[in-house]
Amino acid sequence: MSRIGRMPVVIPKGVEVEILGANVRVKGPKGELQHTFPASMNIAMNEGVIEVKRDSDERMQRSLHGMTRALINNMVVGVSTGFEKILEINGVGYRAEVEGKNLVLYVGYSHPVVMEPPTGISFEVDSKTRQIKVMGYNKVMVGQVAANIRKVRPPEPYKGKGIKYLKEKIRRKAGKAGKV
Repeated sequence: MSRIGRMPVVIPKGVEVEILGANVRVKGPKGELQHTFPASMNIAMNEGVIEVKRDSDERMQRSLHGMTRALINNMVVGVSTGFEKILEINGVGYRAEVEGKNLVLYVGYSHPVVMEPPTGISFEVDSKTRQIKVMGYNKVMVGQVAANIRKVRPPEPYKGKGIKYLKEKIRRKAGKAGKV
């Protein structure tokens, strides 16, 4: 049996969970999420705990078991505490600002790049450490928006200039062999 799928999902205070067959709706202080899971997964809630069970031990059922539990856990954590990704800007003259809700990036192009956040996502910029914080209650959306920001100017391997994730290591190249 799946180790992750076996673990129960504890529902914190202030979070409401509604299960209608394979459809799960989670509502909390940060927002509301809804997802429809495969009908072969049995999702049950008793005494403030959600448990996911499967019908059989087929390969597809086993793989869906852990994924279903992980997605439900991400929904519960997202609406209660939320998720965040931190990006770092490296490069001379590279910076970021927040204008209203929009993120404005100055990363070496002839024009500033304006990124509008989707619903449920907010930006925070620390100009001293040159970090961009992407926050929201949907884990998938937070990761996708962070990836889109990184895609504006990915880090290059020679000087390391660009936008990277906070803990990301950039493999550096030597440069020209003739330069001593």
